[in-house]
Amino acid sequence: MGPRVVLFLTVFIHLVGFGLLIPLLPYYAETYGATGVAVGLLNTSYSFMQFLSSPLWGRLSDRIGRRPVILGSLVATAAAYIVFGLATSLPVLFASRIFAGIAGGVIPTTQAYIADTTTPAERTKGMGLIGAAFGLGFIFGPALGGVLSRYGYSIPAFAAAGLALLAALFALVLLPESLTKEARANAAAQRLARGSRLSALGRPELRSVFLLFFIGTLCFSALEGTFALFGEHVYRIGPREVGYLFAFVGSLAALMQAGVVGWLARRFGERALVLAGFLLMGLGMVLAGTGPAFGLMLTAMGAVSVGNGLSSPSLAGLASVTSRAEEQGAVLGTYQSLGSLARSAGPFLGGLAFDHLGAGSPLWLGGIVIALASILAFQLPKNRPVAAA
Repeated sequence: MGPRVVLFLTVFIHLVGFGLLIPLLPYYAETYGATGVAVGLLNTSYSFMQFLSSPLWGRLSDRIGRRPVILGSLVATAAAYIVFGLATSLPVLFASRIFAGIAGGVIPTTQAYIADTTTPAERTKGMGLIGAAFGLGFIFGPALGGVLSRYGYSIPAFAAAGLALLAALFALVLLPESLTKEARANAAAQRLARGSRLSALGRPELRSVFLLFFIGTLCFSALEGTFALFGEHVYRIGPREVGYLFAFVGSLAALMQAGVVGWLARRFGERALVLAGFLLMGLGMVLAGTGPAFGLMLTAMGAVSVGNGLSSPSLAGLASVTSRAEEQGAVLGTYQSLGSLARSAGPFLGGLAFDHLGAGSPLWLGGIVIALASILAFQLPKNRPVAAA
């Protein structure tokens, strides 16, 4: 079993475990007297702590290697899920989500692992594999969580902990280290010069990559956070139908990232895929937000999914190939931390738009922003590696 297959299974198992908690979190919190604001803050606390901690995990993986960071993050995540399952009060739930956010170093570190083990020409294909595992985990996790929640809210949390430990066992037994001793030594020597998040954000060749990723994630998370309300108000559909629709969207995106985007990137280049992806996402969200016939709305959401499947791994690939070997973890950690910040703000902004501008406004407004942001794709760097320092 090759390292990429092990990484795929590791991320997939980890994300299934993460997704287990999504359906039950609001109900579990309500049993301890949580208000709607408190439930929102539970989700925000997790994403915000990921925003703070992802670059730290990335820089640590540059210094000590990818494998120990992946293992440590998975074990810490399992501990956070156990605390979640044993919680007896709302403050303990908050503590478990905060700790889980701090422990969330798996995704940026696995992306850095892909960067270590692929050529620049294959980088986007490798990032797409991680993205596909991410998407499939979010499809199967919530469905399994809904089934297990029938036996009590603690059971899915303990199952999630078990899956995190299973993923750690996979990595421990089957995943070799990808970062050479020389690269680790270079990272340690240069950590003061290149170690801050601000230094990465200030680099011209990365600025447009980071900005597009932040905008796309912000608008897409606003859609995700309000789509159930949109479906209920406009189409009179319930949680089951919304779940099926998200499974459809996630499956399309996973298919694009796992099987198509690598070939397209080699043929057309990442800049073209980001431009096409943002235009598809923007047009699809605007069309869906107008509340057309249900079949047309499904088609529009399919366009959103395909656009996301094109742009997301392409941006990750560009962030990687425009960075030096000794800073892959730091740069990709910063990249993922911006995604966490966007995911913490997006649902809140989407809710504001829903309340004040109408049920479809989080979709059509986000679509307009994404379509306009596609202009920034012309400022993206070409897919060329940066020479080692």
